[in-house]
Amino acid sequence: MKNAIKIGLIVLIGFSLAGCTFIFQSGRRSDKQKIDELSQQLDDLAQAKKLLEDRLGKEISDNEVKLQMMEKGLVITVVGDLLFDSGKAKIKPGAYPLLDKVAAVLKDNMASFNVGIEGYTDNVPIQHSKWKSNWELSSARSLSVLHYLVNKEGVSPERLSAIGFGEFRPVASNDTKEGRKQNRRVEIVIQPKVSKVKDGAAVKKEETELNEPKENLK
Repeated sequence: MKNAIKIGLIVLIGFSLAGCTFIFQSGRRSDKQKIDELSQQLDDLAQAKKLLEDRLGKEISDNEVKLQMMEKGLVITVVGDLLFDSGKAKIKPGAYPLLDKVAAVLKDNMASFNVGIEGYTDNVPIQHSKWKSNWELSSARSLSVLHYLVNKEGVSPERLSAIGFGEFRPVASNDTKEGRKQNRRVEIVIQPKVSKVKDGAAVKKEETELNEPKENLK
């Protein structure tokens, strides 16, 4: 049963990261390499999940943090109210120990994996802050977490990316206070990697570095 779940995750991750539909064929050498590679990565992610469960036990029991294995990778969901004041993108000092624990695992145990930081909000319109919309707020929050991991914790910037989804990917109903609280969140995603196979050898997928526009550096 456990192996069946693992195979299912391998196929789902393959679909998710490849960006298109393809069929695994057990006899094809390139697909066997992909399956073996993803299988090892899933094992590594499972070990990281156990480690984080141990280190974040209190936060998990207090429903401030959730750990899930999903198609996009190992997802560490942090309640936004733990990280930020309402309408703000500055990380609360009280959240530093939590981020420190996550950063330690990213550096010491998952150093070969890339990490995506995703910001989300509820659907309450921006009224009394500088942000134009919830998109800007969610993007600024994900970038705040990214900069903390890089500048305070020394996580390699080449591994990190940040994005804001605003109010448009809720995980609960915005009709209740508790639902809105769940939707205000930051997800730190430890991402599996898919390799392309060329001439019988595995070649790592090319990574594109996005640099900040020059006008923003003035």
